Amino acid sequence: MISVDVRAKHYGPVQVLKDIRFDLAAGETIALLGPSGIGKSTLLRLIAGIDPKFEGRIVRPDKIAIVFQEPTLLSWRSSIDNIRLVHPHLTKQAACAALEDVGLSDKADLFPGQLSLGQQRRLSLARGFAGEPDLLIMDEPFVSLDAKAADEMLSLTESLIAKTHPATIFVTHSASEAKRLATRILTLGGHPATLVT
Repeated sequence: MISVDVRAKHYGPVQVLKDIRFDLAAGETIALLGPSGIGKSTLLRLIAGIDPKFEGRIVRPDKIAIVFQEPTLLSWRSSIDNIRLVHPHLTKQAACAALEDVGLSDKADLFPGQLSLGQQRRLSLARGFAGEPDLLIMDEPFVSLDAKAADEMLSLTESLIAKTHPATIFVTHSASEAKRLATRILTLGGHPATLVT
């Protein structure tokens, strides 16, 4: 069980988050909606433990994976090395299986610059799931993709969640993405941002 209790988050004198409380069970997927700049990515950073400066308490598992809006791949490493560097315990065979799961089995030796944006996003997704995390955090992973590529990414994500069963939190601006992937939808609103019922 992941437990989020953020009483307050400030940037300097400005409070950006207030009284955000929810629990997340294993295998559950929460979509986080809200307008740009409301604090969705800030909340994800708190949940991930990247930013520890807030009032409140978050209980999270040790095995966490993050899929960022941009692929954040190492350009000087091959596709398979981008996975194995993050998960050094993975065998080459397991890393190849992770690439196969996202349709990149023939791209193992290519570098990120040799891949399309959609392929880079798939590689980033493979890296996130390869370690079989207990908590998966995704920050707008389908943004700026055309409709066909976004649909493919959604299908891949659905199948990978079904295969590995992590607790998942993802930020999106798309209500249709939220309805398709999430078991529960939470919306941020107001200033400072809080959960809107």
